[in-house]
Amino acid sequence: MAVHFFTGFPGFITRQLVREMFSANVADSVYVLVLKTEREKAEEVRRQLLAEYPGRTIEIFEGDITLPNLDLNEEAIEKIVQETQYFWHLAAIYDLAVPRDVAWKINVHGTSNVNDFVKILPRLKRYMYFSTAYVAGRREGVILETELIRPDSFKNHYEETKFEAELLVNDLVDEIPLTIIRPGIVIGHSVTGETNKFDGPYFFLNLIDRISFLPFIPYIGKSTARINVVPVDYVAKAAIYLCQNEEASGKTVHLTDPNPHPVQEVYRTMVKEMTGKFPKGRIPLSFARAGLQMKSVRTMLGVEKETIDYLTWHADFDCSIALALLSKGNITCPDFLKIIPAMVRFYKEHKHNTQFQIPIK
Repeated sequence: MAVHFFTGFPGFITRQLVREMFSANVADSVYVLVLKTEREKAEEVRRQLLAEYPGRTIEIFEGDITLPNLDLNEEAIEKIVQETQYFWHLAAIYDLAVPRDVAWKINVHGTSNVNDFVKILPRLKRYMYFSTAYVAGRREGVILETELIRPDSFKNHYEETKFEAELLVNDLVDEIPLTIIRPGIVIGHSVTGETNKFDGPYFFLNLIDRISFLPFIPYIGKSTARINVVPVDYVAKAAIYLCQNEEASGKTVHLTDPNPHPVQEVYRTMVKEMTGKFPKGRIPLSFARAGLQMKSVRTMLGVEKETIDYLTWHADFDCSIALALLSKGNITCPDFLKIIPAMVRFYKEHKHNTQFQIPIK
């Protein structure tokens, strides 16, 4: 079987990709790039995966995408160059509140270094680059897979630096076989609810949980915007299928929900699942935005202030290319409302575990 090399291990999506590869017998040996500071955690995740899939191998290489040659030693470089056929780049900083210099160093400069490394792989069959659908920034309307248009502005430095990084990868489209993956907001497993951190839509759950002592839970603002959420198992299955599909070479695909739900409907369903009651009343969005400017309020509620920007953003991700390709593999995106119960169950079981809660800045 072909050797797959991953950055971003032991991150949640990378971990799920490796698990899905082993489960589907796509690979029995993978290489992973791991920061020295993440080595202990990576070893533990490796033990867990190999306990699930005995007979497989995960070889860990210490390195750093922000340094030339990914900070690999000569022996490691020689082995990786000779054997790697599929290169998956997922290492990035995903925090919406990340400072610009940190995001730029990891997401842009790091991707530039990865691109240079990928170009020296003689056996490369596919470069799988994980971008995000939110490279669209503040553009609204229908966002196409075939376009990468610089918006007038971005909602945060995460979006900005992922846009710049995707530009760099897109420059390689005539040089090497590549596929650019743009997921929506990735949450936990659609069946088990398993995730590794409570951010994104989980901020809604934090909010609901922490104000559940009130007589009723109010709506936050009034919006007709939709939220595009996809479970990690859909992203993993789809991406692995695409990496083996020649028609996906040279393509950018939106792994987004083709039928996203309005933010208000999602929030309503979450409140009902969390508390057994539907929300009542409404807090003006301007009041919520002002409150979240104070760190004490953000910390108390477990919500980053950047979350507010997505509640009133009106954009729809066209995923026609992805749907056409994935239909041949019978891969479809689960309905978000139907997987909220699993999401909430996992959240309730782990909400007091600090390893799942991200530091609020």
